[in-house]
Amino acid sequence: MRRREFITVLGGTVATWPLAARAQQAAMPVIGYLGGYASNAPYLAPFHDGLGETGYVEGKNVAIEYRWVAGQNDRLSAILHDLIERRVAVIAAVISTADAIADKAATQTIPIVFRNGSDPVANGLVAALNRPGANVTGITTLGNQLGQKRLQMLHELLPAGAAVALLVNPRNANATAEVREMQAAANALDVHLLILNASNPSEIDTAFTSIGKQDIGGLLTTADPFLFAQRDQIVTLVARRAIPAIYIQIGFSTKPAAS
Repeated sequence: MRRREFITVLGGTVATWPLAARAQQAAMPVIGYLGGYASNAPYLAPFHDGLGETGYVEGKNVAIEYRWVAGQNDRLSAILHDLIERRVAVIAAVISTADAIADKAATQTIPIVFRNGSDPVANGLVAALNRPGANVTGITTLGNQLGQKRLQMLHELLPAGAAVALLVNPRNANATAEVREMQAAANALDVHLLILNASNPSEIDTAFTSIGKQDIGGLLTTADPFLFAQRDQIVTLVARRAIPAIYIQIGFSTKPAAS
């Protein structure tokens, strides 16, 4: 599903918010925007464009309260309670399943619109894709499921018997399930999969040092806001090691950052 569809859902949520509840809001409805990193927000421009297409312009007829998790999921509870206290009309959780799960736990009344790469039914976000129910809706790219296809493609490009490294942020709520699925795919392909955990820039460096000490043929990354934010570092290290890599998002630069 595309970003435009996400915005359409969000615009519809604000527009159809019950009149009685909207009357309790301030004169201008407020959107609570829950993102990853303020310095690395690839969804903001299309988010604003999409709102404009549905008739909403920030500062004119809608206000937006921005909150950035910055990879620290332990801050989610405090962030969400702050948004709830500000009586936002809708919460847009655009970076990960963990945020949407936390949103759902924090409120049963404020509409939540999520965007994530995993299966929202399996994660308990919605009852069904066609009938999400409750106060939660959104889109999914099913990116986690595509990870197995990326592994297959990389395997076909590598010499027989080559091992593959999987870079994972263990703090991501999807990490355990994604690693489990990737390991099952690796077993089916008879590929040795080396799991490398990294939740800060120093650990990314350490992970690539480990790659250098082993016979690793290629690299995959999991879907994670922190890893995306560190894409320049990752791409630079991949180039230094001269190994093929397949990334989760097109936003990963194909040109390494200057050393």
